[in-house]
Amino acid sequence: MAKLVVFDHPLIKHKLTFIRDKNTGSKEFRELVTEVSLLMGYEVTRDFPLEEIEIETPLTKMKSQVISGKKVGIIPILRAGLGMVDGMLQLIPTAKVGHVGVYRDPETLKPVEYYCKLPQDIEERDLIVLDPMLATGGSAVAAINFLKERGAQSIRLVNLIAAPEGIKAVQEAHPDVDIYVASVDERLNEHAYIVPGLGDAGDRLFGTK
Repeated sequence: MAKLVVFDHPLIKHKLTFIRDKNTGSKEFRELVTEVSLLMGYEVTRDFPLEEIEIETPLTKMKSQVISGKKVGIIPILRAGLGMVDGMLQLIPTAKVGHVGVYRDPETLKPVEYYCKLPQDIEERDLIVLDPMLATGGSAVAAINFLKERGAQSIRLVNLIAAPEGIKAVQEAHPDVDIYVASVDERLNEHAYIVPGLGDAGDRLFGTK
């Protein structure tokens, strides 16, 4: 089973409090989501392999380490996942960004892909899938399915807030995908919203209702 990482860093907890607060406006909400995404990125990339190269400082030659291995792909799940991209790109500016759009069919209640644009060499990249909320897990499971169907080999999922139900769904469907979350909340309500949660992340990011 892949690992579940729940962050306990004081800065993440502090910023998440204001992300949850209903009185936080869209501008500040976006800025906080970017900041928390950047902070989470340190842990998400902790196990990236290193290799040694030789450089020259102003004083002497030396051997130093750089990231080696696969290239990185950042994949937000539309539309709320877009809010987490800038934070990750600040850490990994050379990453390629793909996009996956998923909606729930109102009759079958099953996820349907409506948009998918990915780096051509997806099978060679470590993919970081972004979505602020992991509620039922349906969208995340479907998005990861779409990535694997296109050849993805290495995937990790990053969420701000998760419900136990969503974590369980992803772990059962994709036991090879590590999950990184800033908080595991209590439950889903009857409308599949995370409680206590933060409301609709997309609406709060983009000022829509």
